Amino acid sequence: MRQIQKLQDALVSLRLSEASKELPAILAKAEKDQVSYLSFLNNLVEYERNKRDEKNMEKRLKLASFPCIAPLDDFNLEEQESMSQKEFNQLKELAWVEQLFNLILLGPPGVGKTHLAVGLGLEAIQKGYKVSFISMGELVHTLKTLDITRKSQTRIKRIKDSHLVIIDDLMYAAMDPREANLFFQLVNDLYNHSSIILTSNRSPKEWTELLGDVGVATAILDRLIHRAEIVSFNEDSHRMRNRQRIFNEESVQK
Repeated sequence: MRQIQKLQDALVSLRLSEASKELPAILAKAEKDQVSYLSFLNNLVEYERNKRDEKNMEKRLKLASFPCIAPLDDFNLEEQESMSQKEFNQLKELAWVEQLFNLILLGPPGVGKTHLAVGLGLEAIQKGYKVSFISMGELVHTLKTLDITRKSQTRIKRIKDSHLVIIDDLMYAAMDPREANLFFQLVNDLYNHSSIILTSNRSPKEWTELLGDVGVATAILDRLIHRAEIVSFNEDSHRMRNRQRIFNEESVQK
């Protein structure tokens, strides 16, 4: 036992803490199965690596700040007429993130824009990407308080360090000139560095009016749409189709 403890301490000093904790169990199994030295060492190293991968994924998931966990497997593609199964699979493969493409999801509330965005974000995290999710309202507030609070500075730094940035409810409300300029600066910093998923109930043609400044709006659109796929959801709201009702069908007919 003393030898095992010394080896565990050595593993900890080498920053292999997970392997250290599991060493007795892996060693006992190796003796029982009479595996080779090479297999024992491989099992020990694999355990450490797998545990590190799990912890890194948990950390990336926490830092992403998703509003909910909405896996792509739960996304009902049959309800969407604007996207084929082939296109859905292509998005899921995430090659477009490597190519620094943006994805713009347009449509009224309740059609699945945020679900799809979060689902793609979860897929990206599982594949090792850093992801940040933020609503447009929260983003504007964070940008406006950047020079005031350390929390805002940390959040923006995390966003700029992400491979994929998801901005939800873009252009939900009009911006003043200062807000529009701050947003442009962020988009410019992310350009040629990160992929962006935008969800919006307004078409890009309406963004100029909501941004107020034509020059700033043009510059933002130029960077967002330069490499982008635009998906327009024109279906009825999922929440409307599946709403719970006070009146049953029989009482409605009466």
